[in-house]
Amino acid sequence: MSPVHEGAVFTSLRTQLQEAAEAFADGPDALEGILLGIVDDVDRAVREPLEIFPVCHHSPASAIAMARRLREKQPKVVYLELCEDMAPLLTELRNCRLPVAAQAFASEVDGFPPAWTPLSVVAPITEASAEYQAIAYALDTPDVELVLVDRSSDHVFQWQAQEERSTPTDGPDSPAVPEEAALHGGAVGLEIGDLRPRFADLEEHLLRHGRVRHWSEWWHQYVEVPLGDADHESYRQVMLLIGSLFRRLAPGNPRRVRVDEDRERHMWTRMRAHLASSGVDPADCLYVCGAFHAVSQVAEFGVRGTDTFEIPPPSASTWQYGLIPSSHAAIEAQFGLAAGSVSIAATEWAKNLSRARVRPYRLQGQAGTKKPSKAPKTVASAAPAPQQEPSDRLSGFLRRPPELDPLDRSELLGWSVEIVRAARRNGYLASTADAIAVFETSILLAGMRDRSKPTPYDFQDAAVTCIEKDVVPGRRDVRRLVEIMMGGDRVGQVGYDSLPPLARDVHDRLAPLNLRLQRRGVERALLDIASRPELERCSDVLWMLRYLMPQGAVRLIMGERRLGERPIQESWDVRLGTHQRALIELGYEGVSIEQVLEQRLRRAAYGPRSTAATVLEAVEDATLYLRSRRLADELGTRALEVLAAERSADGAPEVLRRIRRLLGYYRTSESVLPAWIEAFVKTGYAHYCTLLPKAFTDEEATVGQVAAMLGFLCSMESMALSLGCDRTQLELAVAQSHPEEPSKTALLWAAQVQLGNLSRSDLRTRCDQLLGDPLAVPTYPRYLSGFLHALEPAPQLADFVVEAVSNAFARLPDPVLLPWLPSLISTLRSGGAELAPLLVREAGRIFPGRLAALDAWVPPWQSQAEAPRTPSRPEGGATLLAAHPTACEAVSALLGCEGPWATAASAPRSAALVDRHPDTAVALGALLTDR
Repeated sequence: MSPVHEGAVFTSLRTQLQEAAEAFADGPDALEGILLGIVDDVDRAVREPLEIFPVCHHSPASAIAMARRLREKQPKVVYLELCEDMAPLLTELRNCRLPVAAQAFASEVDGFPPAWTPLSVVAPITEASAEYQAIAYALDTPDVELVLVDRSSDHVFQWQAQEERSTPTDGPDSPAVPEEAALHGGAVGLEIGDLRPRFADLEEHLLRHGRVRHWSEWWHQYVEVPLGDADHESYRQVMLLIGSLFRRLAPGNPRRVRVDEDRERHMWTRMRAHLASSGVDPADCLYVCGAFHAVSQVAEFGVRGTDTFEIPPPSASTWQYGLIPSSHAAIEAQFGLAAGSVSIAATEWAKNLSRARVRPYRLQGQAGTKKPSKAPKTVASAAPAPQQEPSDRLSGFLRRPPELDPLDRSELLGWSVEIVRAARRNGYLASTADAIAVFETSILLAGMRDRSKPTPYDFQDAAVTCIEKDVVPGRRDVRRLVEIMMGGDRVGQVGYDSLPPLARDVHDRLAPLNLRLQRRGVERALLDIASRPELERCSDVLWMLRYLMPQGAVRLIMGERRLGERPIQESWDVRLGTHQRALIELGYEGVSIEQVLEQRLRRAAYGPRSTAATVLEAVEDATLYLRSRRLADELGTRALEVLAAERSADGAPEVLRRIRRLLGYYRTSESVLPAWIEAFVKTGYAHYCTLLPKAFTDEEATVGQVAAMLGFLCSMESMALSLGCDRTQLELAVAQSHPEEPSKTALLWAAQVQLGNLSRSDLRTRCDQLLGDPLAVPTYPRYLSGFLHALEPAPQLADFVVEAVSNAFARLPDPVLLPWLPSLISTLRSGGAELAPLLVREAGRIFPGRLAALDAWVPPWQSQAEAPRTPSRPEGGATLLAAHPTACEAVSALLGCEGPWATAASAPRSAALVDRHPDTAVALGALLTDR
């Protein structure tokens, strides 16, 4: 390039802007500095020996200009503004269907706050983007090198302020987003060319005077359309002008300015280092970056810039890389674009290709794209265009009135007919008259907004006005139907060869099901494991995926998996194609789903918030899904440690349910119980005996939690005593308990009955006293709630609970019972819904089964009260013992008595024995009589 003295190119433009600043600003002050500074930025960028190509993200005009410039210049090196550590992913794009996103993912971090995890960075790539054109050119053209020069994914988070990541983006109060819009999850988005005003007043001014609703419509109307047919120099200078304007009018946020400048220093430092090491001529290179960064003011700018910037070292975090599916809706949601704008840009890209007759670059073998009619020209077959001196194209471009794009009546008419057809398919009562109305209204709106040709946004407003009346009959409104008609939400897909090893392993292991796992939508899997035992391995994979992946990815229709049972038949709805991103991110955590599941279980068991219940759940899952005795024993030992450290009864119900299931499983499947199970029962018995008195008086401990503690102590008592525990612990704990709450008081009475410290007659007397006391009647439902929970430690009291409820209904008058009944029902439902079936079953056993038998029916507790059982006298006991000599011999041995019991002549000796032990004789007589 021939030398040109500074300022010679844009002298005329500087003079015009200086005169305008003096005329409009009453003096050459701030406005003149801004306008002349913009020209200086453009002049500096176009003079740089290393050609700078400014772009805007997902802009068809940028993509068209990029494809045209690459064929003209044919650079040997392409520097691209993209994370430098994502370079190995770009070769995998040919195995995917666009749009997709390059992702860097880190679940194990070092040097970042734990609240940030997992760290995720995505860079979406669409076909109608300048970056894809540069990537396709560099990868498919021989002897062309592609160099990514932007900061690494690790530096993205190093340079990001902590307060920006401290607020979670995916919380329970976050607004729901469509499934396609959530393909990127909570990742930090990277876009090449973030070109949008950072000054809110400026954006509002542009939208108001441009008569548009949002930024995407303004950009389409005033930048995309004019630059669609512009030559390279005009496009380049206009983009530099816009970038400089937005940069100079941006608010002075020191943190954001520092991050932008550090990125620019990083990129120019990397480019100069590559130029020095490779020896390539800067004139044979092309630097593709956002227009905002193309007019940088840092000292490192340009090939002659300073080398004072030191790139900080990355952290010790472990990063994983891969491609994930993306979509137009996901890009719009992540970068704050208007709904449908990316789809409209894709349609505009297709129209510009045919209108400008530009042959785009596409990766060879790229899925989802049409094959070019001719192969792209290589560097050897075509000579690069000579370097030309920069010229002032801005003056003419800014003075030239906008070219009026004539109305394409056939295109608009086709849109109108198509939207009516789509509306009728979705339940709208649209007709030909509506198509005519949409056509005319589109032209009217365009005229009101000073446009000669309706844009897709004008057509969308017209369709909503003319077709959508007051209700939406189907799932989609008219605005969404227009977006679908303009191109729809195109969803990308990652090919099998580009999937991580874990995802490929899942596809291979599910191959016997003959499902199209890459297909979006639902695939129904029917597993007849009884006739095809080999499908049990597929069942194992599906159960693990159901545990690991988001809800809906793998949904169980029929079947169940329980400890100690084998599956027979199962039915599943599989949507791995729709949830491909989640499956790929599992591949970042391990090489197999078994490894990932084991890591998740360990994380749950050893986490800072783990409880005995959560650790027992991990033990159960390890046995259920992995069938790993080694992992179950290790997590069981961890559960023992966590239980010993707990100081409340919060997790007692869940601990009781899970330890019962595990204990039943090991008793039926193995000959010897695991050591950790025995230690858990022994430790739990002593632990809950210690906590029981405090739990009875603690206001925060619910009656269900205290009942679960008693249930553990009573149901595990025989095993705990065999392991060396002392029953006196439980007796002392019950004796030291003094609750004040009615439900806990009833629970304590039931525990005393269970231990033999309180008889049923005494308990019945206490209940009668409560019903006879008018002051205690309102609290009687709470006593019944305690009795209902008492069925957990003492299920044999079910008949007494039925008796207590029946007595209340029988004795209370209607004026007291009717207001009291809703409280009873709500208390029993909220307090012991899981124990109600046991109560109902017992009531069905006691009450008559037919209505005719109800009149003559006498409750068993009343018959027992009318005819109380008389205790056996010593003489009756002696006769009974003499009639059963074998039992007498056994009883005498237990009591330490010597001598045979073979004949009736031994009655005197039996009488003596009964005299010594009258209570035992009565109990034994009652037992033998029942038999």
